[in-house]
Amino acid sequence: TSTFPFKGDNNINIPADNKASFAHRINNSFSSYPGTLVIDSIINVFLKKNHIKGASVAITRKGQLVYAKGFGYANYIDSIETIPSNLFRIASVSKLITATALMKLAENGKLNLEDKVFGKNGWLNDSIFLKYADKRVEDITIQHLLTHKAGWNHKRNDPVFGPLVIAKRLNLAKPAGTNELIQYVLNQKLDFVPGRQYNYSNTGYCILGKIIEKASGMPYEDFVKFAILQPLGIYNMQIGRSFPEEMPPDEVIYYINEKLQLYPAFDGSGARVPLQYGGNNIELLGPAGGWIASAPELAKFIAAVDGFSDFPDILSRHSIKLMTRSYPKNNHLIGWRGSDGKGTWWRTGTLAGTAALVMRFNNELNWIILLNTTPDKRSSIHNELSRTIYQCMQKVKDWPPIDLFAI
Repeated sequence: TSTFPFKGDNNINIPADNKASFAHRINNSFSSYPGTLVIDSIINVFLKKNHIKGASVAITRKGQLVYAKGFGYANYIDSIETIPSNLFRIASVSKLITATALMKLAENGKLNLEDKVFGKNGWLNDSIFLKYADKRVEDITIQHLLTHKAGWNHKRNDPVFGPLVIAKRLNLAKPAGTNELIQYVLNQKLDFVPGRQYNYSNTGYCILGKIIEKASGMPYEDFVKFAILQPLGIYNMQIGRSFPEEMPPDEVIYYINEKLQLYPAFDGSGARVPLQYGGNNIELLGPAGGWIASAPELAKFIAAVDGFSDFPDILSRHSIKLMTRSYPKNNHLIGWRGSDGKGTWWRTGTLAGTAALVMRFNNELNWIILLNTTPDKRSSIHNELSRTIYQCMQKVKDWPPIDLFAI
């Protein structure tokens, strides 16, 4: 296992964020192999059918990046075409990154998945977290948070998407951060006994980000970069920003296929903004849904947690097995969204203006598809994407003898 610095170490050396990414050395022409051209036509049909402005696709086969191409437009208004190095919001695919960081900490003996989260003996035992409305929160473990079984039912009102509500409830003069989010949920009764039910929770993964900071002695994003991404040669994945003027130049423009609606900006400024540009607090979402990535770099991360031997995994075989153990309801998975129990795993992500799908197949093919558009039928977009992937897999008979990771 790799080692990394924790609080008290004096020799922390985190490489600069602007270190060149291998994705910048790849252009669309690199994936013009005759055997895979059918992918281009199938993806283009999908984009046209669903009115998607732009997309990025990356495919690995036996640990090698054999396909990486942008489609449509990163910026539709200015006719700037999508290229492999373009960054996209990956939404809840971020949970797989956070889960990997937790498993790495567990492997290195810095925490245990059965550790308690709250209470005097919990990881979050700061004075601001010791007041809670429901004593059952003391029973919540890290494992419960990882598997969405901590006791919250946020199907109707997910507090991560209501920072203005939190600010009002807590009489804050500034936007709610992670500490305030945690205080807010602790002020409410749990919806069920921890461990008893499964209920998808973004808040739970935001809390996991706070635990990572406590266990590592580093800011969440810095730890993930230092312990997980940079050892893999991944340098451009980062937590995204909410407003367009804050975004890196490689990031795509986001679109919603419906009549323009304006929402109160999350920062309390009183401005009214498009939902994808300040309606949600991407920084607060961070561990649950705030990462941005290019498809090739995300593909490299997935290759390091897929359990295949051709590309070295960053986690132990035991950790990967624990993350992907599947039962009929998929409610034991860690980080991943679903598994068929036969070696196919998937992770979905959706936010205003974006959608992402990661699929890992037992034939050692991994697929990444990132979109910069919320389609008309947003609820079925991941099913549409998976059908598109299966269609491509049926048509491609010959893969190129290349590895774009090595470009």
